[in-house]
Amino acid sequence: MSLCAECFNNGDHTGHDFNMFRSQAGGACDCGDGNVMRESGFCSRHRLKTGENVPSVPRDLLLMSEMVLPRFIITIIQYLRDGYTEPDLQKVLQQLDLHISFLEELTKMGGAMRTVLTKILTNQQTFKELSMGEYEDQDGLQGVGQRKRVKLSSSTKDPSIMDTLKHKCFLEELLFWTIKYEFPQKMVTFLLNMLPDQDYKITFTKTFVQHYAFIMKTLMKSHESDTMSNRIVHISVQLFSNEELARHVTEECQLLDIMVTVLIYMMESCLIKSELQDEESNHHVVVNCGEALLKNNTYWPLVSDFINILSHQSVAKRFLEDQSLLLPWMSFVSFFQGMNLNKRELNEHVEFESQTYYAAFAAELEACAQPMWGLLTHCKVKETQEYTKTVVQYCLDTLQMWFDAIGFVDEPALNQLTFHLPLHRYYAMFLSKGVKCQGLDLDSLLPDQEMLMKIMVHPLQIQASLSEIHSNMWVRNGLQIKGQAMTYVQSHFCNSMIDPDIYLLQVCASRLDPDYFISSVFERFKVVDLLTMASQHQNAVLDSEQERPMLEGALTFLVILSSLRIHLGMSDDEILRAEMVSQLCMNDRTHSSLLDLIPENPNPKSGVVPGSCSFEEMLSAVADFKAPVFEPGGSMQQGMYTPKAEVWEKEFDPIMVILRTVYRRDVQSAMDRYSAFLKQSGIQTGNPWPPYKERTPLHPCYKGLVRLLHCKTLHIVIFTLLYKIWMDHQNMSEHVLCMVLYLIELGLDNPVQDDKVEEVSIEHCHDSWFPGTSLLSNLHHVINFVRVRVPETAPEVERKRERERERETPASTSSESSTFGQNLREAQVFSLVAERRRKFQEIINRSNHEASQAVRPKSSSSRWLPPGSPPQLVTEILEIGESMLSLLVKLHQKLSGKQNSLSLSWLAEVDPAHHAHGDGLTAIERILAKAATRSRHSKRCLQEICGKVCPPIPPKKNSPGDKKSMDKEERRQRARERQQKLLAEFASRQKSFMETAMDVESPETDAVMDMGSAEPLDSEVLYDCVICGQSGPSTEDRPTGLVVLLQASSVLGHRCRSDTPKRLPITDEEHIYPEDTCGATHDVRLSLMQRYFKDSSCLQSVSIGWDGGVYVQTCGHTLHIDCHKSYMESLRNDQVLQGFSVDKGEFTCPLCRQFANSVLPCRPGRGMETGAWHAPSNKSMSTLVKEVEDLQEQLGIFPVESNLSKEMESVIKDIKNTTQKKYMDYGKNPGSPDNDFLFMYSVARTNLELELVHRGGNLCSGGASAAAKRSCLNQLFHVLAMHMRLYSIDSAYNPWTRLTQTLLIQYCDDERPEVPMLFRDVPSLLIIFILTMPQPLRKEHFTCVVKVLYSLQYTQALAALSVRFSREERLAWSRKVLPITYSSQPPSLLGHMISELTKAKDVYDTNSEETLLSSSVWSPQSIEFSLQQFCLPFLRLSCLLQHHLYGDSLPGCLVEEEFSLLAGCLGLAGSAQSSAACLEWNVNALDLISQWCSEVIALSDTPTQQSVSLLGQDPQWAAPRLLHLPDNYNTIFQYYHRKSCTSCGKTPKDPALCLVCGAFVCLKGQCCKQQGVCECVLHSQHCGAATGIFLLINASVIIIIRGHRFCLWGSVYLDAHGEEDRDLRRGKPLYLCEERYRVLEQQWVSHTFDHINKRWGPHYNGL
Repeated sequence: MSLCAECFNNGDHTGHDFNMFRSQAGGACDCGDGNVMRESGFCSRHRLKTGENVPSVPRDLLLMSEMVLPRFIITIIQYLRDGYTEPDLQKVLQQLDLHISFLEELTKMGGAMRTVLTKILTNQQTFKELSMGEYEDQDGLQGVGQRKRVKLSSSTKDPSIMDTLKHKCFLEELLFWTIKYEFPQKMVTFLLNMLPDQDYKITFTKTFVQHYAFIMKTLMKSHESDTMSNRIVHISVQLFSNEELARHVTEECQLLDIMVTVLIYMMESCLIKSELQDEESNHHVVVNCGEALLKNNTYWPLVSDFINILSHQSVAKRFLEDQSLLLPWMSFVSFFQGMNLNKRELNEHVEFESQTYYAAFAAELEACAQPMWGLLTHCKVKETQEYTKTVVQYCLDTLQMWFDAIGFVDEPALNQLTFHLPLHRYYAMFLSKGVKCQGLDLDSLLPDQEMLMKIMVHPLQIQASLSEIHSNMWVRNGLQIKGQAMTYVQSHFCNSMIDPDIYLLQVCASRLDPDYFISSVFERFKVVDLLTMASQHQNAVLDSEQERPMLEGALTFLVILSSLRIHLGMSDDEILRAEMVSQLCMNDRTHSSLLDLIPENPNPKSGVVPGSCSFEEMLSAVADFKAPVFEPGGSMQQGMYTPKAEVWEKEFDPIMVILRTVYRRDVQSAMDRYSAFLKQSGIQTGNPWPPYKERTPLHPCYKGLVRLLHCKTLHIVIFTLLYKIWMDHQNMSEHVLCMVLYLIELGLDNPVQDDKVEEVSIEHCHDSWFPGTSLLSNLHHVINFVRVRVPETAPEVERKRERERERETPASTSSESSTFGQNLREAQVFSLVAERRRKFQEIINRSNHEASQAVRPKSSSSRWLPPGSPPQLVTEILEIGESMLSLLVKLHQKLSGKQNSLSLSWLAEVDPAHHAHGDGLTAIERILAKAATRSRHSKRCLQEICGKVCPPIPPKKNSPGDKKSMDKEERRQRARERQQKLLAEFASRQKSFMETAMDVESPETDAVMDMGSAEPLDSEVLYDCVICGQSGPSTEDRPTGLVVLLQASSVLGHRCRSDTPKRLPITDEEHIYPEDTCGATHDVRLSLMQRYFKDSSCLQSVSIGWDGGVYVQTCGHTLHIDCHKSYMESLRNDQVLQGFSVDKGEFTCPLCRQFANSVLPCRPGRGMETGAWHAPSNKSMSTLVKEVEDLQEQLGIFPVESNLSKEMESVIKDIKNTTQKKYMDYGKNPGSPDNDFLFMYSVARTNLELELVHRGGNLCSGGASAAAKRSCLNQLFHVLAMHMRLYSIDSAYNPWTRLTQTLLIQYCDDERPEVPMLFRDVPSLLIIFILTMPQPLRKEHFTCVVKVLYSLQYTQALAALSVRFSREERLAWSRKVLPITYSSQPPSLLGHMISELTKAKDVYDTNSEETLLSSSVWSPQSIEFSLQQFCLPFLRLSCLLQHHLYGDSLPGCLVEEEFSLLAGCLGLAGSAQSSAACLEWNVNALDLISQWCSEVIALSDTPTQQSVSLLGQDPQWAAPRLLHLPDNYNTIFQYYHRKSCTSCGKTPKDPALCLVCGAFVCLKGQCCKQQGVCECVLHSQHCGAATGIFLLINASVIIIIRGHRFCLWGSVYLDAHGEEDRDLRRGKPLYLCEERYRVLEQQWVSHTFDHINKRWGPHYNGL
């Protein structure tokens, strides 16, 4: 079904699960067509049935098109006919491109034009007149009306399929050429666009069917079969999804015949002789998987159509009723039976590993299994019984033919394996369906015993081979054989492969003799020789290391066989639940991977089947949802489902897990998770065994399966294995014991109902091992002596010789020897193979008695005597005297290490229900408890055994061994404890390392990590070099440096005034205006100043670096700079692909592997200005002011040329190279010292401002912050200061004097004026003063500078405030000027300010209208608040600077107290609450203010508007934010995926959005390239100084561009289950995940993309 976007969006999809796939190939929307979809699903428009009274189109309106179009179409056809002889068909199509586009446009004009077109295309008369007339004389040209039909295989029944094809109308010929030219996209779209016209739809479908064989031929020849396949299916899916239409074509055009014939014909082209079984006499043919036809899935479109039409009930029934269709179909399926045969390599490794196996699996799945599932969906009710019977009969017949063809008798060929038995699987699935849904009797569908034996052989061979592959017996066949074993059980294949195989074996096991079946299993698994009581044996077919895995495999297979119930009575809901639980137990799963891992067929996941539970309901019943979280490393987690506690407790089924695991490690993973659950819930702490799970009852038809558990052969095997495990024979394992116990327990839980059977079997008893077949009664049967065949060298023979020697001594009495002779007669002998042969003969020749005596070969080991000289086998008699029960009790003692582990009192209070979870002891106890409660005899025997409580009597040779094994246990225990200790120590080290070094996001509470803050006061700081490991101070000759990352940043520049982020536009009316950002505002301010004031003065009045400033961060590790150079050299020589560019100076910190690109030298000497520099000063303000002035007068001393100074120079160079030139040159003459000076102090400003942003925009949180840990401001300041001391400020222009003295200012006329003090940026002045004064600076001088600058900041605040007053308010305040006393009260200062500024012309007049509107009255409180807010940014920066230079702590506080607290920290008068109380003037305040105001007044030529804007600049900015995104991703997608690019005007192929500024750009677009750089990279340089965050519209993911590298970040849009949908492949609705978006924003603001995201690659400017 296909819908257009409009109809889809107008439909009601609440509660529906859907996938949206966006087709590029056009087609017809099915909305409104009742044959395709239910009416309830129509969109709002189609529900109204508007089509009934459409006015008809005036006749003469269409006359022109009716005349012209036929001639236009014949022209196109003519072109196509002539062009086919050309070598390059694409060229012909290019010439026709405009013609076909024109036709396509016409189809979009609406119904009327479509009708005209369809009439012309289907009118036979027009076609005859126009096309035939021209060619009548050229009959030889077999190119026009007649096309030779493809000759199909002779087996086809309908000659019409092979007719020559005559074209009767334009449509037929157009389709013919469309096929010939391999379905050009535009032609397909044109032909599909007319499908809404019903008559056309029918005609087109018929035409398509007529050309079906022709399509197949073209497809097989095509070089581009992939593209062609997609286009064919695009057409056919629209035609065959309509049931009415499909039925119509099936009846009228023999669609089914054509399809089956075409498929057979197609496969016949690649058949080869099968080599299965007997190569010479085998005359079966199979497909060759190496052929392109199968390798490239060329058959896919035809099979897909076949599956599509079989989904319609009416068509499928027709198929099942028609014998002439079923027979060829079965022969088609038999082509795949036994394909891709593997032969085990025994000598050397295979030279070339063929990868064709996947083609074989895909072919069986698509060509055989999918149609089978399609047919099975229609066999669900009693009425369809006949269909099942027919199919089953055909399967059996075809199977019999196959057995004959490959020459199969009774034994499979050695070392051959094929995973492909589709005939077996058809038979199995129809059997299962017949019994489960149609109430058929199983026996009526089964063949005779002999056929069942044959049917069982190959599926059993596969199960044994799986074990062989996992035991590394096929290792010489290469990895591909493991691939096959995995694919066979993989989720997409298992329900069509391993499940039917196991079900078929279960059917065989329930109907064949159990002894025969069990002995077949052990023989196939090649472990017969292992099943002997002797401690040594010879195995001719297995190496000793392969015996254990093969035995485990055989037992596990028997457990699966007897406990799996998927086809034996489980309901669909139970199956779905079991599948879901087994997948969730292996690992937590995302919703989509769970959907993918659960096999689709017997249990439809959609829940469409009436009465069945839906996938979602079942999921919420068994699992809990874990929302997507973020790990500290920054990796994105998806939303996961994890099993509920009660599921672990009651439903965890290890057998189902083993069946469904592709990788063996998943079984271990499930067990680990299970034991973790038991530990957590306190049920059991040891090492648990797989729990035993009760099974659902068997369907009555399969009751015979239980006999498998109650047959002597199995009991003998169980007894033997219990004995061997107890005796510590080699190649036994915990898993073997676990499976043996599982089999015993299954037997106890499933008793045989029928008693008569037992009596019969006693008569036929071939030996006296066990009296009957019931497990319960055999458990307590004691076996005394066993006769075994052992090699001469075995310990048993030695013991016998010893005994004989003893017997010769006279002490021995004759009675002993007589009992020994008696034993000989009683001793049990057992040979599995002989037993199996005997049963086989018995079944084959029921009447012939002699045969059963004739076949009695010797024990199996003698049969396969290998050449060479192994020790001879001799027969020995072992004295056993044990029953299964006694062995279980002894094993319990052995496992627990106690001699009387089971006391009599234990027996009295047994309850099997107690022991659900636990280890081997629990399992044995559970079994004994069950035996005791179900049989009084067993209970009695148990009491006797436990009553004896004697230690087990191990064979003599074992006593030292036991001691050894005890020692071994003890040693192991000690080793474990040591290991735990080590691990714990390692973990704590790791934790402390993570806390100090890798702290990326988590704020720690410890003090700021500045170098040496914890050092004793006067000692030199010692640094540890992380490369050479030495510790020492940084010296002039051998400086130490901090590992730093320098990056250009525009984060500060993107700040806005308001706290709410800007919204991403999703309509044409919405826009984003960049003018109000911090960066833009500062640019405007600087260029304004440069218009009116002296350039050098302008460049000291502001800071740059809001856009493209350099941010410096460190991981905190230090290294010697010479060590770093050799480290870089080694990186350069290392050819390993690194994610960074060493040539650009990039490297990773040798210790914590954090990304870095420079080293910042540490200044020799003490860490902080401590001691004398900290001493509180009692000097007066005026003295300090004078001292500061003197300090500034000192000339910068050029440092002595040393290693340290060289390094400092090189870091400065690095800093300059980090950002682009345009972000450094703001002066009139680029490259001037003034420019350099501005850039240097702005670097310090950028870093201070960014640290403030990282601390949340204020200093309320106190000292601790993640950003502070990465801060290296102290070192950075010293490097910058050293560089800036080279520029001395001309004393005449030194702002200090203008700040601290009242001067008379004379201006020279020829020069532009200096920037007035009131226009200058105060924090910039602070940084300039600190950086240009000699380092280290005494703290008293620092405080003095801050106090002086605070006065200026405060005055600026007054000026800015006064501008916002109304005229009346200004008048009122200016009258409050007190008499000229030394006053610093705010009212008087404000009044003075206003009266001074009023002198300047127009300062207050410009915006009087605006201020009148804000009618709020300014109270003293609101004035105080405004002044504090205006001064806070300056105080914060000063405080932060003081903290970094002097190590002062930053106490935390409430937001309301921040002002007074910071003022106190900085030593501004006391901790007074008001802003004015902090002022400390050096000269008369009013005079100074008058002087500053007069500078503004003197600017007669500045337009008033500008001076007001320079006065009233608010220094506060909100935190930087990314754009606000809409909740639903579809809104973004619908608006942007068709939007045209602003620069090139085209619709981009890969559109992307910048999440910082909202720009719409072409990703990888050649159209918008400039100088070889693509648009995304260009934009990242322009918008983020080489950092860009882009959302890719068509993929829903975010990419980060950082400099020359990029990485995929992940998606911030997740579906309802917390999963990403990369590339929109799953087509689920996506919603914004706020947490992820916050993390993205956080990483952008904190500049941690480089550290957190690990997968970076170069983009070569191509994004």
